[in-house]
Amino acid sequence: MASSVWQTELPDLPEPKRGKVRDMYDLGDAYLMVATDRLSAFDVIMPDPIPDKGKVLTQISLFWFDVMKDIVDNHVLTAKVDEFPVKCRQYADILEGRSILVKKVQPQAIECVVRGYISGSGWSSYKKSQSVCGISLPEGLKESEKLPKTLFTPSTKAELGEHDENISFEKAAEIVGQETAEKLRDLSLAIYTKGADLANEKGIIIADTKFEFGTTDDGQIILIDEVLTPDSSRFWPKDQYEPGRAQDSFDKQFVRDYLLEIKFNKQPPGPKLPQEVLDKTRDKYLQALKLLAGDAYSI
Repeated sequence: MASSVWQTELPDLPEPKRGKVRDMYDLGDAYLMVATDRLSAFDVIMPDPIPDKGKVLTQISLFWFDVMKDIVDNHVLTAKVDEFPVKCRQYADILEGRSILVKKVQPQAIECVVRGYISGSGWSSYKKSQSVCGISLPEGLKESEKLPKTLFTPSTKAELGEHDENISFEKAAEIVGQETAEKLRDLSLAIYTKGADLANEKGIIIADTKFEFGTTDDGQIILIDEVLTPDSSRFWPKDQYEPGRAQDSFDKQFVRDYLLEIKFNKQPPGPKLPQEVLDKTRDKYLQALKLLAGDAYSI
């Protein structure tokens, strides 16, 4: 039976910091990161949850954290509720499958966006200026076409409800420093390349994605938040891929399409979503998890 958690309320834990999807509980020496079933589209949180979405995001991230260990360390301490601090275990029915105990690190001040295909804001930018984030591209590219070279196009981190802003690599280097920017770029490209190749073998094209990194007390840069999920990436079915148009997807495209259809003004509050849209979106998330991870990371 599908279950949904729009927001967690765990009275014996500190008041959480709530993002678009995750509730973060500060436990002193670690964070408890809980992925809810909230869904945001056009940077607006919708009022209806997608049942089991948080579990899918958590399991896909755990899959990728493990796959990428030879490239970069990550913030995972444990995803087993019986290994959480005692005060957390009483909430096992809520936390099971959708939560991770993670290291406390200093988040990097930029989001690391990687584009392997031209879509979304990248396509909009290309049509206007034949460039993306200041990077010139060849003329004649089609929508959703594979780029001649994978691009690193960082962005600022916006406050909740605001929009991230695409920035040049030079601007990113001003924000985090040249050496750190180069390290983030190289890690992002390596993770994306490995992930995209593996996903391609399993029938999924990862068109683009965004990563978040943090720095430990001893100066190590590690991977944090979520990794190559349908929330942080564009997942396209490989067998339906056709350049020159928008693609079908494994993510929240059903929600975006509905919002465009009703001419949503992209401002809070979000509208109620039809049950059909919720069901189709849930099915797509589950399908992505099954294709990528098989039964090893089921919910």
